Parts: sequence; structure tokens; C-alpha cells
Amino acid sequence: MTAHRFPYVQVEPALGAASALPYVPITLTHGRQEVAASALVDSGAALNVLPYDVGLQLGAVWEQQTVAVKLSGNLAASEARALLLTGKVGEFAPARLAFAWTRSSNVPVILGQVNFFMEFDICFYRSRLLFEIRVKENTEDCTHRAV
Repeated sequence: MTAHRFPYVQVEPALGAASALPYVPITLTHGRQEVAASALVDSGAALNVLPYDVGLQLGAVWEQQTVAVKLSGNLAASEARALLLTGKVGEFAPARLAFAWTRSSNVPVILGQVNFFMEFDICFYRSRLLFEIRVKENTEDCTHRAV
């Protein structure tokens, strides 16, 4: 499979389409542990971010992660450490993903520029409430697609 479309998800039903965001189901793996999650595909995020509780569910040990990561924006005050995981989205082959594992659990799993957007091409069609993820080897881009 080279491309797959996903619908935007309404996060606040009372607001309807105004609250819709590009969330994608993802299975994260660390060692033998696996967690199914819903991740925000965020082109404005510099890094992939993993909430503390999800890291614990994956069996990661905070004290064993020695590479500190500096977060910005709303998470600037949160301590974070680098954690390498495998992520599987839809029918795509699993990909190695680097996460900033934050001490905060009040954040969704975020798929950002480093390195989700380096592994996949994403086309957002916000007016149609859908987005498309493509494997990076495909040379076709959003500007040449008829939706």
C-alpha cells in the first residue's frame, strides 16, 4: 500500500467540524510491549511526542533514557527524554520513530516533523475533513493529485 486516507476526528462533538483534528490510529512497539493509540498528525510540531503514561505502558523505564530532549511551546516546562519506538500506521510497514517522551500525560501522542514527516508524506484536505498518508518513496505529491 502506498497511500491511505483517514478522516479528521471531532474532538468536541458540540463544536462539530470546527473541532476536527487529524488523528490517526497507530500501534507503538517497544521491545515486546505494544500499545494501540490515537496520534495527532501535527505539521507544526517539531518532534514526535509521547506522553509519560504511554511510555510506561510500553515498558519503558524513565531512568534508563539518558538523552534529554528540549521541548517548546506548551510543553516547554516538561522534562523529556529520547525514546526510540516502532510505529505502525494502517497497512504501512512499521517505521522506526524517535519520540520525545515527556513527563506529562496531559498531551496526546503527537507525530511531528522529526521524524514522522521524514518517513511519510502527508496531504491535508481540511475542507473535506480528511488527510492522506503516503510512503515517502512515492514521487507523486499533493499538488498533482485529484481528490
